[in-house]
Amino acid sequence: MNKKLIICFSLLAILVAVGGITLFSLKLRKDNTDTDASKKKTENTIAAMVIEVDDDTLTIQDSDHIIYILNVTNNNLRPGNNIEISYKGTLDKNKSLQNIDVLDYKTIDINNNEYFPSEWQDNGIFKDYYLFASKKLKEMTLDEKIAQLLLVRYPDRDMVQTLEKYQFGGYVFYAKDFKNKTTEEVQAMMNELQSVSKIPILTAVDEEGGTVVRVSSNSNLAKERFKSPRELYLEGGFTKIEEDTINKSILLNNLGINLNLAPVVDVSTNSSDYMYKRTLGEDTTLTSNYAKTVIKASKGLGVSYTLKHFPGYGNNADTHTGTAVDNRTYEEILKNDLPPFEAGISEGAEAVLVSHNTVTSIDDKNPASLSKDVHNLLRNELGFTGIIITDDLAMGAVSTINNATVKALLAGNDLIITTDYEESIEEIKEAINDNIIDESLIDKLAVRVLAWKYYKGLIFENQK
Repeated sequence: MNKKLIICFSLLAILVAVGGITLFSLKLRKDNTDTDASKKKTENTIAAMVIEVDDDTLTIQDSDHIIYILNVTNNNLRPGNNIEISYKGTLDKNKSLQNIDVLDYKTIDINNNEYFPSEWQDNGIFKDYYLFASKKLKEMTLDEKIAQLLLVRYPDRDMVQTLEKYQFGGYVFYAKDFKNKTTEEVQAMMNELQSVSKIPILTAVDEEGGTVVRVSSNSNLAKERFKSPRELYLEGGFTKIEEDTINKSILLNNLGINLNLAPVVDVSTNSSDYMYKRTLGEDTTLTSNYAKTVIKASKGLGVSYTLKHFPGYGNNADTHTGTAVDNRTYEEILKNDLPPFEAGISEGAEAVLVSHNTVTSIDDKNPASLSKDVHNLLRNELGFTGIIITDDLAMGAVSTINNATVKALLAGNDLIITTDYEESIEEIKEAINDNIIDESLIDKLAVRVLAWKYYKGLIFENQK
C-alpha cells in the first residue's frame, strides 16, 4: 500500500479516536451538568414560622397560613423561630403531615419594618389593614393580645366589668340575653360594652332564621321571627333570601350587633338529618347560590356574615351533646360540601366557622375544629384568607379534650368561641410559658383579628 495512503489512514484513525474521546468527554460533562440541573430541580426551599416542636416532628406555618408537619428529629428549634428549609419532594398543601426529605434548615432574619413582618403579608382580604393593626398591637399587653382571640359567650353576671377587665375580642349573645328587652335597651347594652373596650368588640349572634333566632325571638325587637332559609326559598326563591338578608342586617346593625354567625351553607336534602331544618334543604348547586346571595347582599350594611359549618355538616349527629363522626369519602365532600363555601368565599365572605365533626376522610384523629388538615383544606383548596372561627369549645364534642384552646390555635384558627374564658386564657399563657407556643403566634393572630376590625370599620384611628 502507498505509504502516503497509510499515513493518511493513520492520521484519520487518530483524529477519530481523539474526536471520540472529545465527544465522550463533552457527553460526560453534559451528563454531569444534567445531573446537577436535575438535582437543583428536585431541591426546594420554603420559608416559614415554627409553631410547634417535639422530639420527632417540626410544625411550621407559611405566609399563606398553610401548616406543615415535617419529620425533623434532634432539632434545636423552638416555636417562634423563622426558618428556611431545603427539601426534596413535593409539599401537599391540603395535608399537614408531609412526605418529603428535609435536607437542611437554618434560622433567618425576617424582613421587617418597624411594625409589620413582611412574612405575615398574605395578600388576602384584609391586606390593606395589617400595618394599621400591627401599630395597634404595639400598644397592647400580652393579656390583651390573647383576649383578642376570644369570642366569649355573654356571661350571666358582671358582663361589663368582665369585659373591662379582660378586653375580649368580642361577645356572643343568645336569646336569653335579649329576652323582654326593647330596642333602646339593647342599644344601651351594646353601647355600654363598647364604652369600656379599648378596642371595639365583635358583637355576635346566631340569627339564622327558623329554629335558630337569637334576636327576632323577642317580639319587642322584630315584628316576626326571621324565617328559615328553606321557607324563604319556597316563598320567593333567592330574591326573597336577598331581601331577608338586607332586612336582617339593618335590624342587627341598628341594635349594635356587627357579626352574624350565619348562614348555614351545609348541604342537606334529607328531612331526617339533624341539620336539615337550618339549611336551604336543596342540592349543592342551589346551596352554593344561597351562599353567594347572602354574602353579596350583606355587604356594606355593617354586619359581617359567617359561612358554617366547614367542611360541611352532612347527615351527622348533634355535636352539642357528643362526638359526631363523618365517614363520607373525601371525594364526596369535595364534590358536594365544599362548593357552597367556595361560592361564599368568592363573594367576599370574611369568616368561616368550623364544626366539631370528626371527618375521617380528612383527619380521623381530631374534630374538624382542631384539625390542621381541615384548616389547610380551607386555606389552600378554597383559597380562604379571612378569619377562621371555631364552634363553641364548650360543646360536648370537644369539651373533654385537654388544652382544646391551644390545639385550636395550633390547628389554624384565628378566633376561638369559648364559654370558660378563664380556662382558655390560662391554657394559652401556660403554653407560652412552657414554650409550646410562642408569643409571635399570638401576635400574628391578633393582627389578623385587629385587621378585620379595621376592615369592618370598627376601628378608625391612624387611618388617613
